[in-house]
Amino acid sequence: MVYLSQHWPVLLLISIYLIFCLWVGWYFKEKATSGVESFYVAKREIPGWVVSLAFFSTFASTNTYIGQAGKSFQFGLSWAWVGLFWSIFCVISWLVLGPRMRRQTAMLSSMTIPDYFFFRYKSDFARTIRLLSAFVILFATLWYMTGITKGLGHVIGSVLDIPYAIGTFAVVSITCAYTIWGGMYSVLWTDAIQGIMMFAVAIVMVMLPFIYVGGVDEMFIRLADTQHLDRSGEPMGNGLVTFGSLVSFFYILGIGLAVGMKQIAEPRCLIRFYSIDNALSMRFAMIWTPIFLGISLICVMGLGALVHGMATDEEAAYLIQNTDEVVGFMLSKFDNPLVSGICIAGLFAAGMSSLASVMLIVGTAFVQDMWHVISPMNEKKIVPRTRWTIFAYCVLLYIVTLYPPAGIVEMTAFSGAVFAASFFPAIFGGLYLRWGTDSGALVSMLTGIVSCILWRFGFRFRFEGLNDIHEIIPAFILSVIVYLVVSRMTSKRIPDTDHLDRLFA
Repeated sequence: MVYLSQHWPVLLLISIYLIFCLWVGWYFKEKATSGVESFYVAKREIPGWVVSLAFFSTFASTNTYIGQAGKSFQFGLSWAWVGLFWSIFCVISWLVLGPRMRRQTAMLSSMTIPDYFFFRYKSDFARTIRLLSAFVILFATLWYMTGITKGLGHVIGSVLDIPYAIGTFAVVSITCAYTIWGGMYSVLWTDAIQGIMMFAVAIVMVMLPFIYVGGVDEMFIRLADTQHLDRSGEPMGNGLVTFGSLVSFFYILGIGLAVGMKQIAEPRCLIRFYSIDNALSMRFAMIWTPIFLGISLICVMGLGALVHGMATDEEAAYLIQNTDEVVGFMLSKFDNPLVSGICIAGLFAAGMSSLASVMLIVGTAFVQDMWHVISPMNEKKIVPRTRWTIFAYCVLLYIVTLYPPAGIVEMTAFSGAVFAASFFPAIFGGLYLRWGTDSGALVSMLTGIVSCILWRFGFRFRFEGLNDIHEIIPAFILSVIVYLVVSRMTSKRIPDTDHLDRLFA
């Protein structure tokens, strides 16, 4: 009874939100089961405002609201520059990729990113590209999904005193349920509502530290010369408000590129373009998506630095080593059940919007782009097998989340680096370069994933001078060069003129 009297506002708001998500999934259950196109891309009939909010909410997940926000506790307000890179890539994604991807994928009847490669490059190698890209999705998404569930588990534990294992189980199981029921319909419509919640919560959260310390002037007096220690044990002084004092520009650049470029290469973002209903909706989303994301990032990316104003020396010493727990600490320290309930519901929305999208992508990649390619199946079996695949992957995700291999920011950035280096050359070349070939796509994809793994595990942390050079930088440059060079060298493998004229009309 004591527990309920302390936490009932938070539990009530979270329960209302979770019941709503389950209801949406159940509501679209029958519609999603009507065919593969319904379950995978919602029959390409979703309004622009829904897709815009869904794109924003699925990209800005708990990795942003918890992991990235917490990282600024360690690196200061300089970390907000990461958000600038992300906003730039959001604009690029919607202006450069969105319109062409919507048109080409509809023309090709493509329903996944791997089958886009298959239809676009149209050759005997295209089947291999499809299988390889599906493998990349399965490999990279596990890192990303682990970061999401880890962040939510820490916040739930800090605010509700619920064990990490139980909190993460609740998040994974509920998200799994409504994704399996409603497919892309439930993913997009819940994402839209989650986007509205996340936008509001970003504004609320950035206000809490200022309210706690008594105003803007008092906050910056505390930050201007703090005696809290950095990770090396030295006083931060004015490092929280001085650009580059606590973190190198190359590390900011690396994380900014690795995560920001997910918007131009990661299937969970690009698949949004498949479902939008018409060109007018596309124009609406092109304008408003960067606005939703940009304002939210302004509020969130420097939040951890502000929490220094709320923390004692002892608390700061702990948080500097455990930045994934900073946002949970802030809510616990502010100690207002209603505010905590609103924020936790928003953080649930941030995590579950991305989890649902990735779960669907994983299911479609394994069943449609691996299983169906290797052993063709009756179309009526594709959706049920996709649902079972999503369930199995969620079990694996939960096990890995109990023993996460790294912090939220690093897991997210590594996942983004793999996607950007592996997929972007083949996607951009497919959309814009008539002379792009299957060989260029295949070799650049292999180059991207191998370069990311080798740089991260073979070079980056073995040589001190390379620590801040994120794997996205060498891997992306190398994969782009490889795509261009190999495509030029294999010009005889360019698809036939009629196929290209239809795509590039």
